[in-house]
Amino acid sequence: MESCTHVFQISGIKTKDKKRALVQGILQLGGKYIGGSVYHYGSTHLIIPQVLSSEKFLAACAAGKWVVTPGYVLDSVKNGSWLPEGPYEVTISTGSTAAFYPARQWREKVSSGRLKGAFQGWRVLLMVQEPTRRAMFKRLLNAGMAKVYHCPLPSHASITHVMAKPVTENSKSHNAPCYPVSHIVQHLFGQSNHVEKNFHMTEDHPTETEARFVDVDFSNLEAEIKNCVIKQEGQPRLCFLEFLGYHDPYRPQSQATETDFSNAGSMIECGLFIEALESIRSAVFPGLLPPAPYLISLLEYAQQGSATSVFLRNFQQVMDKLLLTNPPWLAPSSVKKYFTQVLQCPQCKSGLWPFLETAIRYCLSSEVTCHPLPGPALPTLLHFHCGILALALKLFQGELHSVTAGDFMLPKGTRVSPASGSLLYGTFWTVWERSTLLSSAVKQLAQLLIQAAMEDYAERDEKQKLHLADTLLDLLSVLVEFWCQQHFKLNQILVEKGLKDLSEHLAVISQDVAPVVLVELVVRVRSTRLKLMMADAIFRSLCCKNGVTMGDEPLSLKKMVLSYLPVLGSLAQSPSGTRLRTGPTSNSCTSQGTNCRTQNSLVTETSAEKENIPRGLNRVNAAGETLLHRACKRNQVETVLQILALPGTDVNVKDHAGWTPLHEACNHGSTQCVEALLHHRPAPVLINQVGGVSPLHDALLNGHMDIAKMLLEHAGSVLLRQTDNDGRVPLDLVPAPSQREELLHSAQVGDSTLKNTVTEVSNLPLLEAGSSLLAHLIFSYQQERGLPGHTQPGDKPRSLVCKMVRALETHSFQKVTLGWTDQRAVRMVEDVETLLELGQGKHQGQVSQAVRECRGENTQFLMEILEDLRSRGEALVADL
Repeated sequence: MESCTHVFQISGIKTKDKKRALVQGILQLGGKYIGGSVYHYGSTHLIIPQVLSSEKFLAACAAGKWVVTPGYVLDSVKNGSWLPEGPYEVTISTGSTAAFYPARQWREKVSSGRLKGAFQGWRVLLMVQEPTRRAMFKRLLNAGMAKVYHCPLPSHASITHVMAKPVTENSKSHNAPCYPVSHIVQHLFGQSNHVEKNFHMTEDHPTETEARFVDVDFSNLEAEIKNCVIKQEGQPRLCFLEFLGYHDPYRPQSQATETDFSNAGSMIECGLFIEALESIRSAVFPGLLPPAPYLISLLEYAQQGSATSVFLRNFQQVMDKLLLTNPPWLAPSSVKKYFTQVLQCPQCKSGLWPFLETAIRYCLSSEVTCHPLPGPALPTLLHFHCGILALALKLFQGELHSVTAGDFMLPKGTRVSPASGSLLYGTFWTVWERSTLLSSAVKQLAQLLIQAAMEDYAERDEKQKLHLADTLLDLLSVLVEFWCQQHFKLNQILVEKGLKDLSEHLAVISQDVAPVVLVELVVRVRSTRLKLMMADAIFRSLCCKNGVTMGDEPLSLKKMVLSYLPVLGSLAQSPSGTRLRTGPTSNSCTSQGTNCRTQNSLVTETSAEKENIPRGLNRVNAAGETLLHRACKRNQVETVLQILALPGTDVNVKDHAGWTPLHEACNHGSTQCVEALLHHRPAPVLINQVGGVSPLHDALLNGHMDIAKMLLEHAGSVLLRQTDNDGRVPLDLVPAPSQREELLHSAQVGDSTLKNTVTEVSNLPLLEAGSSLLAHLIFSYQQERGLPGHTQPGDKPRSLVCKMVRALETHSFQKVTLGWTDQRAVRMVEDVETLLELGQGKHQGQVSQAVRECRGENTQFLMEILEDLRSRGEALVADL
């Protein structure tokens, strides 16, 4: 029955070949192997290379299981049968001739029957906030035969311990001693100081993410940062000076309510529109609205094209005065309904948005309008329709200000309708669309904005004077701010998704727009919230169209420094004079996964070219793998070279999981394929990560040192600074010092090669566009996310930054944010860490020599912003 007495788990061995040899040896001797990343109660043995601060190790100790080194299995295979475990039991050196066996004391007690587990008799109330870590601690306590309860505690239960992370007043209020979760380690190995020291030494770089048990409680810091972030997010982004301290310039007059508009109605019936308009114009007062049908008739006359410029100008003045004396955002719902009734097409009567869309399309000379309008576009009508758009913009700005400011002096007895009944909501979102920013009307507005931008910046005589794109951009900014204000307090994730959807939609529909137009568009955005998302999406789209893909991790200062800055060098070296790839795409270049394959990924081939196309080129399997992926996995270098020789090949194409061909080649040890990919132009992106795994991580995790050195010689030491999801840099994956030296040498060779390479900017316009987008991206990020600036030492936000800096000086970023659930707080600590690194002179190699020496105005401005960030990082340390 030996097969039932040897059930193994493995921890801390990531090299696939070593792990495979152990598993094969276990099975060969009749044992059983249980995989997975968590402790399994049915195991009898745990194999680890050394003492680890991991769940499996601690649970095995608590359960009294054998904890042995890999040599136990390997030597047993050579022996042909299982050897005694004793000589292979894992030990800790104490610096003397003695050695400590951390698992032996509990194993002997359990095997002798004195205990069933290290925590026998414990009845624990487990109060850990983060679900994943709570489940891990429960497994660990159960392995030691503890009974675990969660809040609320059952009425019949009596507890002996309260285990909490963090320890709060609530956790101390129960009728039992309260301990931090680090008490588990202290109980298991508390009598040995060298064991505790060992755990302190390894906690910053554990082999498994759930393994960091030595606690320093930073939960209060997380709460402070979270409150600061929420306050920052709640501040209004748009400020309209005309509405600050706004009050009605007139007060309702008793005689105004007695005004008779019947005379104006008679004039309209007789076709005397000019006289009727003059009669209404002289009788507009606060609290007094002309009958809506009269204004509708005058609007219909204005749209026919026969009205004089004086009439059109006077009609515009009447509407402006109505808005001034009877602002709907300060009035009852009846006034909102009045403006909704007036501001719509007199013929179609289909609502405010179709009316505004018709005005926009008329200014763009589009034939798609709700009904035919006089054409060709008359200059007087062009200005009239632009005036209508400006009027609607001011109306929406007033509504936004009423929502964000709330400091109006309302007339006595006035009741303002809630935001849900606003004209903004009713115009741009149906009842079923209010949970999404990208409604049907907003999509149409975005499409018209791109079209207007292309025409406005072409400087086409009369149309250029209309500044239509600016008006539409301001309108879009108001919509974004209004929608975000309504949702951010209740659902921050919904807001982030809405902004991302809109920005990516803008990036997709602007594929054919020149970069200079997109840059101008971003520059003119008034909402920093919208500008941040637009600049990010358009920058990534610009890179994608030039063969460089970005990772899909959330935007952060670290991402901009480590991922976006190096890409500028690629943009600078893009062939000048070549037209960017445009056209419809099967997947958004800016969506998750950044899949840049077009619907027709290859240009039309001639019959001669078709003969050289590998079979199955356009077939994608169930995992989303292309032929290039499959060839790299099998090291079919001839097929890889054939595919790379085809025009339009996307070397960074991703499968459904996000893996690129380079990932696959590094994972499977396809050295020749890696070499072919690295020599391709444009070169593959080496910084892409999937679940924190970069191509270099992939190569080292699978023991392919030759490929790892090749990558480093190609891209330099920048690859060694990338961290995976466990916070490990590539060198942490290499146990042997000699191998680390080899990797460092290869990185030095790569740095030297890159430094000595003659670099010239071959595509200055593209570099200038990318630099401008990135400059505005960093600037907007500072305003939106509250990056530390040159504030006074007494300021509360500054004192919070000092706390973060002090925490990062004594602990790693992973330690400070361990167990945090608010990703906004985690991101702010990461931003501070990046600033500190910039202040220390790190990351200078992210900017290529060609970019640093470029004399372009936008590029120089970006360099000044980076210098400012560096000085801020220095100031953070100096202020402590």
